Amino acid sequence: MFELNQQENHGFEVNTSRRRFLQIGLGATASLAVPNAFANIVTQPERKLALLNLHTGESVKATYWAEGQYQISELDAINRILRDHRTGDVHNMDSSLIDLLNMIHYKMDGKQPFHVISGYRSPKTNAALQKNSSGVAKKSLHMQGKAIDIRLPGRKLSALRQAALDLRLGGVGYYSKSDFVHLDTGRVRQWGT
Repeated sequence: MFELNQQENHGFEVNTSRRRFLQIGLGATASLAVPNAFANIVTQPERKLALLNLHTGESVKATYWAEGQYQISELDAINRILRDHRTGDVHNMDSSLIDLLNMIHYKMDGKQPFHVISGYRSPKTNAALQKNSSGVAKKSLHMQGKAIDIRLPGRKLSALRQAALDLRLGGVGYYSKSDFVHLDTGRVRQWGT
């Protein structure tokens, strides 16, 4: 069901109890958080996501929702691609964030995988980045698996930002000089120019 291209091999540990909770609870509540215009995406028999991690060169094409539930092995593959590339730490990503990416890709009629600049960040990595940049939050949602920094080849960065803003499902940061958009499943807010 998923395709994983791997150039590096870092060990990781999977927390199945949390994933089981996500599978049962978040799958049922995802449709409540989605605007009516995108409700058909949530009710699709399959949901897919393609990612390319720009730091590791790894990519994944995953059918992460099928047969009425999240697919554990597919989420594992996504979590691995979105790991902290500096430490190798893998963290379970918020399934609402995965669904948000799916909706944006669909809305933008994306043909290419999302390019990932940053997914999960360990507390150690976040602290190191915060020392060197005022743009890194001390309590970043990246450390909870609830944030991602991306771009979508073939689509303008401003259009990606607008698609995320239109959904009103979390935070949207626009980093035009660095060529990425930050998405998270925190409270609805926006920043950047």
